[in-house]
Amino acid sequence: MKISLGCDHGGFAMKEHIKSWLESHGYEVQDCGCYSTESVDYPVYGRAAAEAVASGACERGIVVCTTGIGISITANKVKGIRCALCSEPLSAEMTRRHNDANMLAIGGGMIGPNMADRIVETFLNTEFEGGRHQRRVDLISAIEA
Repeated sequence: MKISLGCDHGGFAMKEHIKSWLESHGYEVQDCGCYSTESVDYPVYGRAAAEAVASGACERGIVVCTTGIGISITANKVKGIRCALCSEPLSAEMTRRHNDANMLAIGGGMIGPNMADRIVETFLNTEFEGGRHQRRVDLISAIEA
């Protein structure tokens, strides 16, 4: 599975941690930046990561800023993206099972690396349940039209 990653300066350290975790677990990574702690604008990198998922170049995406809020809002502006901000594994599980979220947002200043590992692992290993949830995902997608 190929995963797009995007972050701003506030999420850089966590993005690098997640990137290392992904690679050590056999995932292919498309790093959409940023590439240092120099101040940048999160919409640039959230959009790039989301567009990689929306285009099909990546199967899922993960974005990180200090809180995860701004970069998740940005990702969700890209047609076809369902990005969920998660701070613990249960939310990551449920957003995959019920919402078929294709992107995960994490607040790099809100949680530590061990929790991030568990959230990422849960997000990537949980399948969408379909069924009644598909109807709801379709209704979400219809709003974008």
